[in-house]
Amino acid sequence: MVGVQYPERIVRHAAWLAFTAVVIAGGQYRCLADDAGWGPVEAPLRFLRLTPDDDGEPKALEVVIVRCAPVERDSAEPVVDLISAVHVAEPEYYSQLNREFPKYDAVLYELVAPEGAQVPKGGHRTTNPVSFIQRGLTDLLELQFQLEGIDYTGENLVHADMSPEQFAHSMRERGESFGDIFFRMMGYNMARQSEGAGTTSDAQLLRALFSGNRAMALRRVMAEQFETMQGAFRVIDGPDGSTLIAERNKVALDVLRKELDAGRRKVAIFYGAGHMDDIVVRLRENFGLAPVGVRWLTAWKLQ
Repeated sequence: MVGVQYPERIVRHAAWLAFTAVVIAGGQYRCLADDAGWGPVEAPLRFLRLTPDDDGEPKALEVVIVRCAPVERDSAEPVVDLISAVHVAEPEYYSQLNREFPKYDAVLYELVAPEGAQVPKGGHRTTNPVSFIQRGLTDLLELQFQLEGIDYTGENLVHADMSPEQFAHSMRERGESFGDIFFRMMGYNMARQSEGAGTTSDAQLLRALFSGNRAMALRRVMAEQFETMQGAFRVIDGPDGSTLIAERNKVALDVLRKELDAGRRKVAIFYGAGHMDDIVVRLRENFGLAPVGVRWLTAWKLQ
């Protein structure tokens, strides 16, 4: 991308906001088990939402846990909970997940990393550019980075993602590049702007940057973009799928099949919210599982 010039407003809005949302909600690099608190599944199924206060002002950015159970009601098992992740969030969000993960037979997690790689407690520093952006956002938004907040050392946590070599090979085989992803995101955001939807004005961004509470103001600006991200991820994946989403999901569900064949009856898939649309479809088609309940967790406080 170096040396290519784009109109300033497009770069600021389409690239920064949209691509940052992908970084936070879509790809991680290197159930709650109680019955209480589950709500009905509503159409369309959402994986991120903004919740307002009594005055209609944004109060929180929430992510969902979707419980999936057999379509044939003569069996109550297996149960697969889809735990949507945002990779930069409140420490309390990660702490809550750490308390819930031991209740599962297995927790399948995303992380583009070599086979057998271990994530030490508290995370580790890496030169990966996506992780570098994510870590920078933790400071800008005064949040916590997922690899530092989640305890990956539990015996039931199972790596369910590609290795860097597999990821690169898949992209080459499919003729993909991160430039393609960037331009798809930019085109999607420009189309929404032309429709007058999901836009962020210069004034809004400037007010956030110079706010007395800059971190909270920027959270609000970015959180408002997140509600449109489900459509953006569909654009990224396209009709033929993509390495970033569909191919990695296939790997995750191959691991799920192995865990179920090994007798695991209650499993969680802990993946970025941007992956979940495709995973829901694959669970129904290949496993006979469908959403039966949802539960919402606060990822970002916006007040």
